[in-house]
Amino acid sequence: MHLRFSQDIKSLLERLATQPLTLADIMAETSERGFSLVIALLVLPFLFPMPPGLTGPLGAGCLLLAVQMALGRRSPWLPKRIAQFKFPRWFVLQLLRNLKRVTSVLEKITRPRLLRLAQSHQVWRLNGVCIAWLTVLLILPIPFTNPIPTMGILLLAVATLEADGLLICIGYVVSALITLLFGFILYALWQAPSLLPNLLQ
Repeated sequence: MHLRFSQDIKSLLERLATQPLTLADIMAETSERGFSLVIALLVLPFLFPMPPGLTGPLGAGCLLLAVQMALGRRSPWLPKRIAQFKFPRWFVLQLLRNLKRVTSVLEKITRPRLLRLAQSHQVWRLNGVCIAWLTVLLILPIPFTNPIPTMGILLLAVATLEADGLLICIGYVVSALITLLFGFILYALWQAPSLLPNLLQ
């Protein structure tokens, strides 16, 4: 089973590899579906080692789109500075090589289910809230944690695009678990200065 997500993302990445499309060009082509597609495109790099300088624009773009979803918007918008962002060609080629590994997993678990739930306006907005929150966790300066919220964001983005209500519900559970995990990590970091002297004794 080939998902619209994997087909669309592969098509976009192949075009990006041959001509320098901007995020604005991509959103103009994909309309409402641009929310899920562009969010997925923006966070995919966080699954792999990220070169410096890309975290800011990618994270900011994802957060802005997610907030618009939470507000109920159906047409994506980005500030000109972010909308004109172009992916470096070498980076796109690296993403293309890694894309098959991501989509091969998603294609096994995703299909249209619970359509009334998946297509609900309230669920659309709740998906935006969850993606926005996970993006905030994503851009926190905690080393080696980027892939964790990224998986939650991708799960919700793909479930939204594929109208998979069951996967959306699973995405909510995963979002809650990720929040608990980050709460534990932040608590451990907060306690670390007071615990360190005891550990060194």
